[in-house]
Amino acid sequence: MIYLDYHATTPVDSRVAELILHYMTVAFGNASSTDHKYGDEAEEAVSKSATHVAKLVGASPQEVIFTSGATEGINLAIQGSLSFDPTNRNLDRIAVLPIEHKAVLDTCHFIAKKGIAQVINLQLDSKGRLNLDDLEKVCQSGISLLCVMAANNEIGNIYSIKEVGKIAQKYEIPFLCDAAQAVGKIPIKFEEWGITYLSISAHKLYGPKGTGALIIRKGYHLQPIFFGGGHQKGIRSGTLNVPGIVGLGEACRLRQLEMEADEKAIAAKRDKLQSLLINKIPGLIVNGDTTARLAGNLHISIPDIPNSAVIARVRSKLAISTGAACSSGVETPSHVLQALGLPDNIIDGALRIGLGKFTTEREIDRAAEIISNAASQIRQAMYLEV
Repeated sequence: MIYLDYHATTPVDSRVAELILHYMTVAFGNASSTDHKYGDEAEEAVSKSATHVAKLVGASPQEVIFTSGATEGINLAIQGSLSFDPTNRNLDRIAVLPIEHKAVLDTCHFIAKKGIAQVINLQLDSKGRLNLDDLEKVCQSGISLLCVMAANNEIGNIYSIKEVGKIAQKYEIPFLCDAAQAVGKIPIKFEEWGITYLSISAHKLYGPKGTGALIIRKGYHLQPIFFGGGHQKGIRSGTLNVPGIVGLGEACRLRQLEMEADEKAIAAKRDKLQSLLINKIPGLIVNGDTTARLAGNLHISIPDIPNSAVIARVRSKLAISTGAACSSGVETPSHVLQALGLPDNIIDGALRIGLGKFTTEREIDRAAEIISNAASQIRQAMYLEV
């Protein structure tokens, strides 16, 4: 079976897995239990991982807080940065991309429903490109938090975080960037670009699931969202997941070394697959901003052919998806494509294909054949029905 769902998760790099196993079975100490060498070794490993994470995103190791993943980091940044003062008559105002990950949108909508904050959607065009003039006007009007992702998890758009950061700094607005899909694939410069909070997940860059980090700019402090021991500067309590943290750190170290060459090769394979599919499937549409997208992203629509019908025919041979893997299996139209204002027949025919460093040329050729054959069979069946 061919795996082309790298946006949902990546296979753990064998070098990362080997190191994780060592810290699960040999160096298994608790990083907070530093009265013996086991704890010392674990603490040192966590510190080294913080250095690897910080180096990859252009931050300081002291700014790294380890979490269970980007979702927790996002919740911590949003909920921990707001006042939650019921006597405050001036609601916090949060500006977001309407195509943010559900971790951002659902958290914002929850606090809005509680009457704690007002959510403002930033303007996008039909390709999902951000209107920077609108962004500046929104920031100028006064907001408490700005949320703009580095790269979209469905259409793969890459956003100009450097420009967004400049605007946020100009109006002294805290800036949360969900970089789960971007870190390890494109350069990120946390300090230089004026990002306040940056969330990442290990399993998007060939590390383990259940581990991530929130980078918090010096001078900013978040209120914890759960309690119990005051670990990590009192911001995120709980026994540190040392094997997972080590896996995240090693994955970041390897991406620092290999990202540039890997992403160039991935982009070439993506372009080949795109060309093959366009040639084989009449009417195929490529969604999103093709001039600024992740190397491994190919988001297509086959108008008037339901994506569920395609998936039903390919699922035993090919792992692709109809959208984000963030809604616990709930089948609903993509909020990303709806926010772009695309017609229903394009939304219903959308497929997300994600390539990664382990994708082979042979798999590209075979995937194009599988998808095009499925589309042809469905069209023929629909024609016969008519």
